Amino acid sequence: MKRILLIVGGGIAAYKACELIRLLRRRGHSVRCVLTEGGSHFVTAMTLAALTEDQVHTSLWDLKNEAEMGHIRLSREADLVVVAPATADLLARMAAGLSNDLATTLLLATDKPVLAAPAMNVRMWLHPATQRNVAQLRADGITVLAPDEGAMACGEYGPGRLPEPEAIANAIEAQFETSRPPQPLAGRHILVTAGPTHEAIDPVRYIANRSSGRQGYAIAGALADLGARVTLVSGPVTLPTPAGVTRIDVESARDMAAAVDTALPADAAVMVAAVADWRVEAAPQKVKKGDGAPPALSLVENPDILATLAHAPRRPALVIGFAAETEGVIAHATAKRVRKGADWIVANDVSADVFGAEANTVHLVTADGVESWERLPKSTVAARLAQRIANALQGAS
Repeated sequence: MKRILLIVGGGIAAYKACELIRLLRRRGHSVRCVLTEGGSHFVTAMTLAALTEDQVHTSLWDLKNEAEMGHIRLSREADLVVVAPATADLLARMAAGLSNDLATTLLLATDKPVLAAPAMNVRMWLHPATQRNVAQLRADGITVLAPDEGAMACGEYGPGRLPEPEAIANAIEAQFETSRPPQPLAGRHILVTAGPTHEAIDPVRYIANRSSGRQGYAIAGALADLGARVTLVSGPVTLPTPAGVTRIDVESARDMAAAVDTALPADAAVMVAAVADWRVEAAPQKVKKGDGAPPALSLVENPDILATLAHAPRRPALVIGFAAETEGVIAHATAKRVRKGADWIVANDVSADVFGAEANTVHLVTADGVESWERLPKSTVAARLAQRIANALQGAS
């Protein structure tokens, strides 16, 4: 059994804390709650006390508890401190090291691991100030989960929803199951692209490719595990966002190019996405099938995201491209590295069973030569590449 101190922040998502408590206790953990003033507007201390079967703490100025330095005791008796929901205001105060209420005081006083599950309006989540605060917290060693994407109570749609209680409970279990890995990428920002792009033919049809996004998502997660602040620009896939990763969804190659530019500056960029080389000028209405020949599609070249990034004024220190080939894999990848101006190219043969598969065989092409890796699970490829990136950035420091 583990002892969890749950800080319930202010926000409509506070009601999900009740289900989280139920799940954690079902899994055999004890839960003690700290209810912020904002949180008390959405869920009552009596409800939390009934669910935890323990006292709920609400004030730094409780004479009985603070006579015994209660905030210190609370912060030290737990095995893990969880903040859910973590509002934009609470994240900002945590990042600044403020201690103006019971929650922030015990967060500053704790010597135990801290996990935060953000919940806020989409614009608040995407605001540069919030992203800076999240990056600072992760650099400080705090685990900050990525919020879910979806409809919000305010009527808007996007990332910012509190992850479901089951997902938070699983993240808590993961904290207990494994010790915190080394954080060689702490303080680094790494940009990753993943998945396919969809190029519209008309409002119904589009040109796409078979990329599943699995390898790119695995790389984004592996980089976050090493402490990096990761921005994942993703084409249309159905994969869950890796823990600790900020995800930006796009559809077309032009959308992805714009999102990549907006995400800069970055210390490194890993361009895994299978970006469509061409697009058509989309018809405003559905193209109907007639009695004559099929309509001709006039192809226009899409922006070359990798080459543009490699020659950009704000070029990351390390630019890595991917090459999906069906023949002459190493030769094509070697030429691509020079032509695009990338530092590394990770190449694989996609004529085999690669798209959507769990394993991959890759060749790492650099200025020093070619290193061929055996067939490995995509998660292992991701972990190995993430460590190489960490070594390269540390060597360049």
